[in-house]
Amino acid sequence: QVQLVESGGGLVQPGGSLRLSCAGSGFTLEHYAIGWFRRAPGKGREGGSCESSSDDYTYYADSVRGRFTMSRDHAKNTVYLHMDSLKPEDTAVYYCATSWECRWNEYEYDNWGQGTQVTLSS
Repeated sequence: QVQLVESGGGLVQPGGSLRLSCAGSGFTLEHYAIGWFRRAPGKGREGGSCESSSDDYTYYADSVRGRFTMSRDHAKNTVYLHMDSLKPEDTAVYYCATSWECRWNEYEYDNWGQGTQVTLSS
């Protein structure tokens, strides 16, 4: 069974950091582009970052560039989203998803995890 599971969300103060994990089972994440999306309260789902299957390039939305970094651990079949300098507007449910190529359109992605909540609160 193909499955993605996100973890690592939680409550954090502005300026803090979190590392989200996206673990794959039933398939090899290394073969796919991986995107991180988020849905803030009352808003639609937006793309934040995407790393190509070959690890050659990573795209970041303007809202997270310079603060968020993606990485992969092929041995663990896991992709990470390192989030630094978090802001209140980063509060959202974060999702990882797979695609053949990096796209900002969520409908280009096939497999989705259930999401993990990140909440900024002072």
